[in-house]
Amino acid sequence: MDKTYNAYKTIGEVVKIITSDNNLKVPLTTHTIRYWETQFKQIKPKIFNGKRRYYDSKNIELLKKVYFLLKKQGMTINGVKKILDKNQMIELDETLNQSIKHENLKLKITKISKIIKNLKKDNG
Repeated sequence: MDKTYNAYKTIGEVVKIITSDNNLKVPLTTHTIRYWETQFKQIKPKIFNGKRRYYDSKNIELLKKVYFLLKKQGMTINGVKKILDKNQMIELDETLNQSIKHENLKLKITKISKIIKNLKKDNG
């Protein structure tokens, strides 16, 4: 690994890193990252003189996972907390992301079709 990967990043640099890794429909802001720090105890930036936040590679990867689960998978904050508390590993491979989305869509369609069938039985 080169030095730039291991170097601490400012919150603005972290936003650029996450933004460059994803095609964002809604921009990620520094405010959002600061909010996530209050919600997820695992996100612990270093705070040096001047109260500026600095993130290491571990925290950046964690923020990528949080972003993926919240924004791409549509999970709730409590759902993401459960995953992070259990220390479950999340693969960020784009092909896996697509297959997870596809599987979630299939499950939702199946649930909707069951509801429609039950409504037809009750009314028909």
